[in-house]
Amino acid sequence: MKKFVAALACLSMLGLSALGAKQAPAADYPSKPVNMIIAFTAGGSSDVQARLMQKYWNKYAGPDCPWVFIYKTGAAGMIGFTEIAKAKPDGYTIGGMNVPHIVLQTLGQKAQFHAVDSFQYICQVVNDPQVVAVRKDSPYKSVKEVYDAAKAKPGKIKLGMCGPMSGQHLMYMDSMQKFPESKFAPIFYKGAADQIVAILGGEVDVIFGNMNDIMRSLDELNILGIASEKENDVFLPGVKTLRELGFDMVSDIRRGFAAPKDIAPEHLAKLRAIFKQICEDKEYVAEMIKAGQPHEYMDGETFHKWLADQFSKSEKLLRASGLLK
Repeated sequence: MKKFVAALACLSMLGLSALGAKQAPAADYPSKPVNMIIAFTAGGSSDVQARLMQKYWNKYAGPDCPWVFIYKTGAAGMIGFTEIAKAKPDGYTIGGMNVPHIVLQTLGQKAQFHAVDSFQYICQVVNDPQVVAVRKDSPYKSVKEVYDAAKAKPGKIKLGMCGPMSGQHLMYMDSMQKFPESKFAPIFYKGAADQIVAILGGEVDVIFGNMNDIMRSLDELNILGIASEKENDVFLPGVKTLRELGFDMVSDIRRGFAAPKDIAPEHLAKLRAIFKQICEDKEYVAEMIKAGQPHEYMDGETFHKWLADQFSKSEKLLRASGLLK
């Protein structure tokens, strides 16, 4: 009988121990290195921003769980985004996300993920608006003059942008819906570097470009307007929004972070809390500005709702443009 009671006590202790072992990871999370999937090449804007954030992650999450950077590049980020969606949802694999890339890939490129349904979003960290830019020696000194020229000479004003099916292409489609009399000759480039070379070399007359990319050539370009909700006094002081100039267009590239959709709620909450601490750190914000990264924090839940709204708007715009059946 004594042996039987002792055995029961032992089994009871083992059961409690096992239960504690199951609960400990949630309580102690994160407690080991976290895989950070980057869907674009090392040294690019997405990588630079994440690398900058990494040291602040170490500050708030602790030295025992650093990020392990894993680059899964190709297909405009779709390969990396797929890796994040299909990763084990244990909280130890997260990754950088780019909008509208994931939206457009879901809608028009048969992605193996759904932008809204396949992820849990941690937060937004960057809002990089589009701008309308021309060379310093351009005859066009305002957005109105550019659109008037495209109206007066249909198909003659060459407009350069990255794409197709990019954020800049979305802005172009929005423009054609709202200002159909101004007909541009669209020219697409593989990336921002080719686009900047084209405008500086006189290959195109005007570009829709990301603010972060255009800022590197401010000595040679005039920024005529910015496609944002409000003016940017940090990077482009004095530049009016397109809405202020009479062109109701808002277009941008957003960067944030996400985890697989089935991540435990307590792990997601911990990630969101750490990222919030980072984004509110004054030293981090100062470094972002110094690096030319247009910092804008949005909490994960709000970001997810915003993205769902953008998904709906983009779907309607693509259908209206004949790019979706």
